[in-house]
Amino acid sequence: MTAPAQKTEGKGFVGWGVLGSLTVVVLLVIASLVIFNVVYPVDIGTRQPIPFSHRVHVHTKHLSCVMCHTGVTDSQRAGIPPLQTCLLCHEHIITTFPYIQKLRDHFQQRRPVVWQRVNWLPEFVYFYHSVHVSRGIDCSVCHGNVALMDRVIKARKFEMGFCIQCHRDNNATHDCFTCHR
Repeated sequence: MTAPAQKTEGKGFVGWGVLGSLTVVVLLVIASLVIFNVVYPVDIGTRQPIPFSHRVHVHTKHLSCVMCHTGVTDSQRAGIPPLQTCLLCHEHIITTFPYIQKLRDHFQQRRPVVWQRVNWLPEFVYFYHSVHVSRGIDCSVCHGNVALMDRVIKARKFEMGFCIQCHRDNNATHDCFTCHR
């Protein structure tokens, strides 16, 4: 009777070893999927009250940045477009989509959409978008490839070293008072 008990224990031990190895393999696969952004994308960007995909509007539909960010050509700020700009198209396109209805409700009730800011400069930094755009600096230099973003992410930290290097690369002024006023 002693021999059959040892034989069963041996089979049980082998079974637990296989199950343990299989568990480790499954956990490694899940971890690698998470690490490589397959299951859970890390750089998904800030959640906004009304989802807006730059990828769809710019990359797929080929809308220019200037169509919505009109201030970029003649002012300091590119600006968030007013709701009327969105409704130029969305009065006729996918009008029943729930978020488009939410956008329309905000517009009709004259309630602003409180967007979450993604990019920010300190108050002591003077930056004028139109100067850079008029000199042919592409938006992606500072903001990354927004055309491929569903949710905008902060592409880089705006630090003095980044700006100074860009000014050097483009033979722009290094005068402190250009950016600090």
